[in-house]
Amino acid sequence: MAAQDELNQLERVFLRLGHAETDEQLQDIISKFLPPVLLKLSSAQEGVRKKVMELLVHVNKRIKSRPRIQLPVETLLVQYQDPAAASFVTNFTIIYIKMGYPRLDVAKQCELAPTLLTAMEGKPEPQQDSLMHLLIPTLYHMKYPAEPSKASPFVLTEKPRTVHQLLEFMLDVLLMPYGFVLNEPPSRPAPSSPQGTVAGSAAGQNLPQPPPGMSLYAVKRVIGEVQWSPEQLEQCKLGIVKFIEAQQVPEVETVVHLVIASSDTRHSVATAADLELKSKQSIIDWNNPLIINKMFRVYLGDIPLKTKGAAVKRELKHEPVSTRVKLKILPHLLRSRLAAECFPANIQVVYDGLFGANTNNKLLSLTLQFVHHICVVCPDTNKPLGLMLLNGLTKLINEYKEDPKLLCVAYSAVGKLSSRMPQLFTKDIALVQQFFESMCKEEADVRLAIQEALSMMVGAYVNLQGALLNLMEALVAAYIGKPEVQVRQVAMKFASSVFAPDHVPSRYLLLLAAGDPREEVCGEARRTLRSLSSKRTEKEGSKPMPSFPEMVSYIQEKASERMKSPAKYIIGTSTLPFNPATFEEIILYLRMCLAHSAGATPTSQSLIDMQDDAPLIGRYIRSLLANEASPSSSAPKGFETSPVQVYMDLLQQLLSAVGGIPVMYCLLEVVSVCPQKLAARFAHKIDWIKGLMNTNKEDMRELAAQLYAVVVSTMSGNELKTAVQNLIKITKDAHSPETQHGAVLALGYMVGRYMSQRRGLNMDDTPNLDQMSATSKEDEELITMATKTIGSFLDSGSPMLTVAAVTALGEIGRNGELLIPGDGDGFTKFSLVDNLLARIPSGKETGKMKERAIQTLGFLPVGDSEFPHQKKLLQGLMDSVEAKQVELQFTVGEAITGASIGTCSGAARDVWTCTEDQYSPPQNVKNNDVVPWVLNSILSKYIVSQNPHVRQAACIWLLSLVKKLSEHKEIRSHLKEIQTAFISILSDPDELSQDVASKGLGLVYELGGEQDQQELVSTLVETLMTGKRVKHTVSEDTEVFQGDALGKAPDGHGLSTYKELCSLASDLNQPDLVYKFMNLANHHAMWNSRKGAAFGFNIIAAKAGEQLAPFLPQLVPRLYRYQFDPNLAIRQAMTSIWDALVTDKNIVDKYLKEIFQDVISNLTSNMWRVRESCCLALNDLIRGRQADDIIDHLTEIWETLFRVLDDIKESVRKAADLTLKTLSKVCVRMCESTGASAQRIVGVLLPVLLDKGIVSNVAEVRSLSIQTLVKISKTAGSRLKPHAPRLIPALLEALSVLEPQVLNYLSLRATEQEKSAMDTARLSAAKSSPMMETVNMCLQHLDVSVLGELVPKLCDLLKSGVGLGTKGGCASVIVSLTVQCPQDLTPYSGKLMSALLNGIHDRSVVIQKSFAFAIGHLVRTAKDSSVEKLLQKLSTWYLEKEEVVYKSSCCLTVHAISHYSPDVLKAHAGVALPLAFLGMHQQADEQGESADANLWAEVWQEHVPGSFGGIRLYMTELIAITQRALQSQSWKMKAQGGVAMATIAKQQTGSLVAPHLGMVLNALLQGLAGRTWAGKEELLKAVGSVVSKCSAELKKTVAGQPSVRQVLDLVLKECKKESLVYKMAALRCAADILEATEEDRFQEMADILFPLIRKNQPTSTGSPKHDDDDDEDAKERELQMEVLICAFETLGKAWPRTAQTQSRYQAEVCGLMCDRLKLSTWRVQLGVLQCMKAFYQRLLLLEQDQKNSGVLTELLSETCTALASPLENRSYSSVRTEALSILELLLKRIEESDQWDCLAEKSRQQLQRSLATMETDLRPDLKDKAQTLRRKIQGLP
Repeated sequence: MAAQDELNQLERVFLRLGHAETDEQLQDIISKFLPPVLLKLSSAQEGVRKKVMELLVHVNKRIKSRPRIQLPVETLLVQYQDPAAASFVTNFTIIYIKMGYPRLDVAKQCELAPTLLTAMEGKPEPQQDSLMHLLIPTLYHMKYPAEPSKASPFVLTEKPRTVHQLLEFMLDVLLMPYGFVLNEPPSRPAPSSPQGTVAGSAAGQNLPQPPPGMSLYAVKRVIGEVQWSPEQLEQCKLGIVKFIEAQQVPEVETVVHLVIASSDTRHSVATAADLELKSKQSIIDWNNPLIINKMFRVYLGDIPLKTKGAAVKRELKHEPVSTRVKLKILPHLLRSRLAAECFPANIQVVYDGLFGANTNNKLLSLTLQFVHHICVVCPDTNKPLGLMLLNGLTKLINEYKEDPKLLCVAYSAVGKLSSRMPQLFTKDIALVQQFFESMCKEEADVRLAIQEALSMMVGAYVNLQGALLNLMEALVAAYIGKPEVQVRQVAMKFASSVFAPDHVPSRYLLLLAAGDPREEVCGEARRTLRSLSSKRTEKEGSKPMPSFPEMVSYIQEKASERMKSPAKYIIGTSTLPFNPATFEEIILYLRMCLAHSAGATPTSQSLIDMQDDAPLIGRYIRSLLANEASPSSSAPKGFETSPVQVYMDLLQQLLSAVGGIPVMYCLLEVVSVCPQKLAARFAHKIDWIKGLMNTNKEDMRELAAQLYAVVVSTMSGNELKTAVQNLIKITKDAHSPETQHGAVLALGYMVGRYMSQRRGLNMDDTPNLDQMSATSKEDEELITMATKTIGSFLDSGSPMLTVAAVTALGEIGRNGELLIPGDGDGFTKFSLVDNLLARIPSGKETGKMKERAIQTLGFLPVGDSEFPHQKKLLQGLMDSVEAKQVELQFTVGEAITGASIGTCSGAARDVWTCTEDQYSPPQNVKNNDVVPWVLNSILSKYIVSQNPHVRQAACIWLLSLVKKLSEHKEIRSHLKEIQTAFISILSDPDELSQDVASKGLGLVYELGGEQDQQELVSTLVETLMTGKRVKHTVSEDTEVFQGDALGKAPDGHGLSTYKELCSLASDLNQPDLVYKFMNLANHHAMWNSRKGAAFGFNIIAAKAGEQLAPFLPQLVPRLYRYQFDPNLAIRQAMTSIWDALVTDKNIVDKYLKEIFQDVISNLTSNMWRVRESCCLALNDLIRGRQADDIIDHLTEIWETLFRVLDDIKESVRKAADLTLKTLSKVCVRMCESTGASAQRIVGVLLPVLLDKGIVSNVAEVRSLSIQTLVKISKTAGSRLKPHAPRLIPALLEALSVLEPQVLNYLSLRATEQEKSAMDTARLSAAKSSPMMETVNMCLQHLDVSVLGELVPKLCDLLKSGVGLGTKGGCASVIVSLTVQCPQDLTPYSGKLMSALLNGIHDRSVVIQKSFAFAIGHLVRTAKDSSVEKLLQKLSTWYLEKEEVVYKSSCCLTVHAISHYSPDVLKAHAGVALPLAFLGMHQQADEQGESADANLWAEVWQEHVPGSFGGIRLYMTELIAITQRALQSQSWKMKAQGGVAMATIAKQQTGSLVAPHLGMVLNALLQGLAGRTWAGKEELLKAVGSVVSKCSAELKKTVAGQPSVRQVLDLVLKECKKESLVYKMAALRCAADILEATEEDRFQEMADILFPLIRKNQPTSTGSPKHDDDDDEDAKERELQMEVLICAFETLGKAWPRTAQTQSRYQAEVCGLMCDRLKLSTWRVQLGVLQCMKAFYQRLLLLEQDQKNSGVLTELLSETCTALASPLENRSYSSVRTEALSILELLLKRIEESDQWDCLAEKSRQQLQRSLATMETDLRPDLKDKAQTLRRKIQGLP
């Protein structure tokens, strides 16, 4: 039966559908019945279901053709979501949802969009796809709230699955190309996918190809049933971007979408996505695996992996994206560390970019950048990754030929990879060769890139061994000679880095490079060869250089090979195996190997330093030669086996062809160190050597002369003689000075050698003395002759020859006595000494000349034990001091030392074979030691000289004596005197003098025994600390200031440094350490010079450093601080000590605590130097420290530095400022970090800055504190929360403290307007100041935990704050709080509100406004009761306080509440609105401003439904408040109440009924009682309007409602008041009432009015005296006229309709009017005419039943006569108009009552005359009217 019912119902629906004629009807039916009909589909009855289907088919047909018809989508959606619904029903429901949803208007679609998403939960996939297909186009139109925190339309957090599906779908939509057509052909083989796997299975299924990045399934679902047009698709994409922008889903999920959208081909989509990406750039964590994996998946598509068993279904397989998208994804991958580590995806991206089918140059370039990124980031353990990268890159390099820039990047990537994973490269030398090869071929840019790559690859090959090493060697050898300079450079780098330093072939290659013509190659090669590599420890067992024999034989072998090859070098007639530059490098390197093999450490390339190693080399060469004694037969033919011989041959070969001083030296050296064995080999080459003596280089000749001497002196006696004679002969040849020069030197060296040998023979005491003496006679003659010959050149014109002569004489004098007379004429010893001494101070001589002269003088007593002029010579040396000849004084020191011990001096040794230490003086020679005399001279005469140069020189000589003669008993016994001498020099202003003295002191101390040492120390310490010192007596020739000494402190000159060193030692309780410090404080360049270095102080310093090591903990803090001393000398000295002592890089960290303590405690030292150095030291110390290092000292550092920033000395202040700035930066950086330490730092910092910094009275401290606070608040963020209650009030106070005081001053003296403008500017400056910025930062992190503490402080500030900035700031903080944490603020709102109220009556309008603004916001969070109290209080203030400031603050507050919290005001409208209504009526003040009234009016209008309705609504309250106003003590307020009351009355007049009427009237009448006050007129106006409008109501008698009589009595009483102005108001009021109520009180009125009218005749009070009086009169006359007009107006209105009164007064009234018409101004005339009109209107005589023709005739004739004047008034048309209208009225009323006879003839004619004048009137209406009336009168009977 039920089924039948159902069928019937369905039939009925069918029927109704059939009857529907219009679309509207159809829509109504469908909306009503479609959902229930669909539900019937779940019926069990087949018939019912069939019927439903029929019905649906019918509906579909009709809907399809009518697209406007709406379906009930909302209901259907609800039905669709019903979990109980059968699937059959839901399947049909969704069909109609799909049909109906797009038909809805956009707004409705947007509203339902979230429901679509909700409906998706748990539905089958195709249906979900359909719903998303509906949803996506809507997104474009969706509106999202501006702030993400507000409720968003979509609530997605609880539906992760839905979100996931939606995002997948969106991704597919974004990837969908515009205008894509899916053609499914019957059979089409699928193309192979870019990964190179041919999808064979696909061919069978004939599937079409989806677009890039999508799968077939994805395309189909995006196309859906109706494919979107390209424009719609673009809108969909834009909608998706907007959806993402609105942050509907977390960023992590949507980054990929944005990246893909940004690559869209349509500009609008791409731009929108790009902008969004840019704005999120900083927020997105690019290392999030979610983002990166998704990017890789989209980039690569679904790659079939071999490892995974089940392949992805073909329809679901995503293709890789297009190149366009890849170009967008890659830059983001480059940002991510993680992307570079994701193996294997990263390598797939690389291979796709490098070798994919669709790649282009842009993609290639990005891919290569990605490779670089991987090389930098990926872990070096990932072998397969490295290998694949390398293979990919090499493949690219081999195959790619287009863009050289890309090749460059590829090469450098290989370089990076090699430094990251060297193990990949070590075995692969072919790659190096390939790169070298490419380098020779490629163009310049690429060549550079390869060079860079190879340079980075070097590291991979440093540990090669065996065959690989040999391969590398061959490779380098092949390329080191290539023409391209870069190739040579890299080859050289390989040679220097890959091989051990003693690897001979590579050294040879480097030597070839060292002779390269290009600086970049040869310079680097030389540096490598000459650096004694200490860094090569990793090559175990390798020596710093090859052994001499090995290297020599290799060079010999190579040289002979090259001589046969084209590589040989031809110069002139000679052929060399190498070019000269290379050859010279080879020679010098061999010499280094030789020295090294001999056990010396070859350091410098200077010949003098080389000579120091000669004795050692001699020993080694002798041993080499000894080993060769047995000639080995194994040497190949033509090869010399002796390394020494080969070396010599090479030297000769190069010398013969090219020359070169170092080469010459090497030859001389090798022969001189072993002359017995080697000199003979040159016997047959004497001429060649002589040739070298004639070259054009002076040094070359000198060396050649020595070699000549060595070779000749080993020959037999006769040859020697011949040679000497020969040389003497040559010296006479004046044509060639070069030849003479060589000969003179050779003579000197030969004679010297001969004498030395003779002395050696004498010592041996050989038996054959006779033979000796025989030859020696001849020899002596020969030698004398030679000596004299040399001596003759002393006065030569050529300085070169003179120097040679001096040198030669020195050489002879060193080895024996000069065979010339002691005194007398000619060339004698005396003349020689004189000659030489004269040269030393001479300005003409060169430095070299002076040096040689001094040396020669020093040598004379050495070879000659009987030298007669020893003391003269020494005296002369000591007296020869000139200014600024420091180097020379070292030479003088040596000479004095040598000459003072004479024959015992080591100068007599053979420098080639014997060192100074090995030398022992001969036994049988007489001692000529004069040390005691020299020492005494120096100490007594020169050290105490007044000339600083002499003192300096003496100090240097003394140092030389102490150093060289340390064993001498004379020195040992005078240590104390020597120390005193040195101490006295310590205080010299010259740095070098001090330095020499300090070194001397150290030496003296070392020489003493234990007892001596103690005495020495105590003397030194005492002298330094007390500053007692030897006084230099000043005589007239004293040079008081040296050139650069001006400006140095005269006391203790430079002693400060030594004082500091001494105090440093004393602090350690080790006074003797002062000597160590002095040794270490070596900072003068002099000690690095040849002369200075001879003293060996560096060794002493090293020892001193070791001895000081135990004292490091105490020393480090002091030294650290001293390095920043403002005194340069101290700073340098201490830095030297620091550098010497501190070898460990981490020493500062080790002793950090101690350093901090020392520096901080000395920041407030009483010496400014210490304070300054502490500031600078601290500045250095805190840079880059971690929080834990300094947190314990932070408070102290800040506080102390704040004090120092106000130091008395400017430089200290500057230093403190610098340090504080650094400290501020460091602290801000620490607050940025995330750990607990940052929280601690904030906790430590804020109290200091707030308590000491901001409130300091030092401007710099304040500004720095504030800058720091601002920066910290930016970086510390939420960590500020616990400190907010302190920070915020402190900053708010600072707003005022930091404002320039002058502003307050100006503000006080400004006018109101200026002040207001200025305060506004001040407040906005305060609000935009850094302090306020910081406060706003803090506010972001506040919550309930902090408010409890913060609010009381804010209240205190509001009450006690002084400055404008502080108050304004507080107000703005409160506003921010109401916005940020409204709920949390509720408990505190009341307190804040009362604090704001207390302060609201501020003098400054700007502060009033900001407090009001704050209250306006605060009421939102306050309790109702508080708001109620607030409004009551404001109301009371407004009504009761007189001061303007109260009124304006009430107004501002209520206005602010109305503006910012309108809902709160609505809730309390009963209190607020009546107040606003009253306020609206505030009278303008003197300046005529009514700003308050306007604000009140705004409040009133905002909140009432129109003024009329508002008054109705709040009538009771309004009356109550106006009554209070009327009862106020203040007249102004009374008046205001009156005006308000009047408004109520006026607005409501028509509708005022009991009880309100009574209330209003009573209130008004109460106000009327009492004396007159300004503004009382308003009440009268109000009474008038109320009574006149409500007269009908008033006639009823109601309790509490006054009767008209009572009102009139009161009003009339007011009419009798004196004040004319008030009187007029009262009269008008009475008139209105009388007119409205038609009461007859004319008698009383007449008593008042008649006198007024009559009295008002023009009065003359005598002639006017002043202009002022004129003014007064004019005003008076004006007022009188007003009164007159008012009187007539009142008269007219009060004229009653009672016969009795009329008959009594009509004649009098008429008479008054007529009089006044004649002699009055036009305004009075007008008033009279209006009165007259009223009079005749109500005149009862003109009515039928009251006729009295006699009286009427009287009245009319009087009137007509009077009317003539106004009718004829030409000037004022208004007067004419009024007169005409009276005439018209009269004629009309006479006509009605038919009393024409009362109008006398005379009157008629008078009227006609007057009307005739109007014929010419300009106003046509008047003209017509006049004509009409005239005719009417003419036609009268």
